Order: sequence, then C-alpha cells, then structure tokens
Amino acid sequence: MAQRKMTVTVTVDGVRYEEEVEPRLLLVHLLRDRLGKTGTPIGCDTGNCGACTVMLDGRSAKSCSVLAVQADGSEILTVEGLASGDEWHPLQRAFHEEHALQCGYCTPGMIMASLDLLQVNPDPDDTEIREGLEGNLCRCTGYANIVRAVRRAAAESREVSGA
Repeated sequence: MAQRKMTVTVTVDGVRYEEEVEPRLLLVHLLRDRLGKTGTPIGCDTGNCGACTVMLDGRSAKSCSVLAVQADGSEILTVEGLASGDEWHPLQRAFHEEHALQCGYCTPGMIMASLDLLQVNPDPDDTEIREGLEGNLCRCTGYANIVRAVRRAAAESREVSGA
C-alpha cells in the first residue's frame, strides 16, 4: 500500500520551502536530504546525542525526534543559518577560538543548544552551561573547551548588547 504524501511548508535559515513528504519522514532527513542542509549531522537517530539539534520556532529541538509534518509552518534555524555573510555568529567564533571541537561531529548541535541556552540565560555560570548542554554528547573533548566557548560567546554577546 502506497504511503500518502503530505505537503509541509517550512522556513529554514530565512528561506521558505514547500515540500511533499511522507508522514514518517524525520525533520533531519528533510533538512539534509531534501534541502541540502548538511551542516545538521545525523548522529544517533534516537534523540540521545544531540548532534542534529536545530532551532525550531526559537527553541532547540533534536531534529531526529521531530517528524517533518510536525514542523509544518515552522521557522527553523540550522547552524548554516547562523553566520551573517562572512561574519560568524559569536558562538561559531568562540567554538573556533576556544578549540571547542576535535572531530567536529557534535559541534553543530552543541552550538545550537548553546544558542538556546544563551537566549534563556545570557550570563550562565559553568554549571548552568553544563546543565544547558545536557543531552548533547561529545566523545572527544571532555567539555572544558566547550564550556569556555559558551562563556566567551555569552560575554561577547553581552558586550555587543551593552548589558
């Protein structure tokens, strides 16, 4: 029996897309396979690692645990949409400058989870950063540089905003 297809409309990194999808298609596969947003990696496909984290309507979401049809009408921001032209987002710059990556596989999800954290708490301490990144796993770094990068991006963002 053929699967019935559904039409979803999403805005990803500021661009509106209308796609016909099977109801069981995961958002991560829509982003990567259909829209070419390969900066969102597929890690575990079970919601455990957080590598596929994106911003969905302003909050972080593991895109492997969201059906594409559930995102219909939503605004999605991927790590690829953070930069403004050639200007990196403060989190991207901080992750680079603090060497907060080794293999880099978890980095997009870590950055997106950090973005959500800093929206809620613009001045987190190290414990709050670690708690905010809970559910995003890194097998390489031991998290020290990741925490430092988030702290640095938070400070830079506060300086820019004058807070």
